[in-house]
Amino acid sequence: MKKTFQTLSDLAACVGQEVAISDWVTITQEQVNQFADATGDHQWIHIDVERARSGPFGAPIAHGFLTLSLVPQFFGSTLEVLEARMGVNYGLNKVRFPAPVPVGSRLRAHLRLLEASPIDNQGYQFAWEVTIEREGGSKPVCVAESLARQYP
Repeated sequence: MKKTFQTLSDLAACVGQEVAISDWVTITQEQVNQFADATGDHQWIHIDVERARSGPFGAPIAHGFLTLSLVPQFFGSTLEVLEARMGVNYGLNKVRFPAPVPVGSRLRAHLRLLEASPIDNQGYQFAWEVTIEREGGSKPVCVAESLARQYP
């Protein structure tokens, strides 16, 4: 369910809180193959299904950066600020991939607002802790501190 905020300052008031949890997203082999083609990372643990079955994870796994690339989708499906006319990805402070993502896994993100700082043009820079979990997994598959800037 998407959370809607009227203003950027309304969202900024949520510092220290888990603001949203995304819906589940299923990772397919087709996505993994397309990501491999887009990035040139054709390592066999991602794209060679037969070989990956006898590999260390027992199945092909998604690229860590494929998992990370879902962050905008998780934000877009969970949060909206009505006054915001534009938002930009400002970068990352830290990213870790504590567990693999076998193809066929279902993932969702927990979005916790760490900081909100006013910036130029009445905008805000938001620092988010994004924790991506795998359904049935014992630890996160990705934990990232994501920076975004939004402007009215």
